[in-house]
Amino acid sequence: MDWSGMTFDWNRARAFLISAEERSLSAAAKAIGCTQSTISRQISALEKELGVALFERGSTGLRLTPNGARLLEFVRLMGEGAGEFSLAATLQSDSLEGTVCISANELMANYTLSPILTRLSFEQPALNIELVASNEPSDILRREADIAVRSFRPTQQGLIARKVGEDQYKLYAAKSYAENVDNWEDYSSLRFVGSDGAFKLVRILKEQGIKISLDNFKVSANQHMAHWQLVRQGAGIGVVTKDVGDLDPLVQLVMPEVELPRTEVWLVAHRELKTSRRVRLVYDYLAAALSKHYGNSARKF
Repeated sequence: MDWSGMTFDWNRARAFLISAEERSLSAAAKAIGCTQSTISRQISALEKELGVALFERGSTGLRLTPNGARLLEFVRLMGEGAGEFSLAATLQSDSLEGTVCISANELMANYTLSPILTRLSFEQPALNIELVASNEPSDILRREADIAVRSFRPTQQGLIARKVGEDQYKLYAAKSYAENVDNWEDYSSLRFVGSDGAFKLVRILKEQGIKISLDNFKVSANQHMAHWQLVRQGAGIGVVTKDVGDLDPLVQLVMPEVELPRTEVWLVAHRELKTSRRVRLVYDYLAAALSKHYGNSARKF
């Protein structure tokens, strides 16, 4: 191989890969923690180096050129190789020192995981624990997180998963709101906090003889934490898991006879990460803590 002639810059290729997958320079910059102008410069430099245009830039964002689409497949392979290299390096260490990244949805991260991880951080001071709260599932295979807590069982090869519990959705309202409801069977007067699942909730309640409509939803939010905060402030009745609702002193269970769906809780990691001592420790700690929290038994790797 002619090493002297190889001037390819991986950082530029990474900027191209992330921009293609995120479909905008701003989203790509946010994903890797740099500025939009830096991403733009790296892509422009790569285009100049290769002698081809990779993107068409328009008002709706980035669109791959035919050349860009063909080259993207090669860069994806490079990205996967870089991820495997990083994973292999991680697995060489048998030390507890280092960072373990855990991802979970916003409510799980704020309510269930925060006390567990606080205890862990004091018990294992050599660890650096990073908690990513997002309702978008992290891609474990691409190392966006080491461990994830999810409400569904993953189907991707290369992952290990353990069911650590189940939870039940229920209706809750702030005590300040509930105290002012004179008749819980006067459904037209009840106020609900809306979300993306408002249509589904209306259907479920109607099936159980509770005749409400979208007119009952006086305020809504498209984000779980915002929805829950509106409920806590007394805006109306909302849906949340018992795991969260039962522990919040500002709210109370309402209309307990209503049957809502259950949700599963899964702990997920890359199957190779079980050979990393610190990730294995955190995984087993979370498995035991969450299983106890939800009343399940836990097994180690």
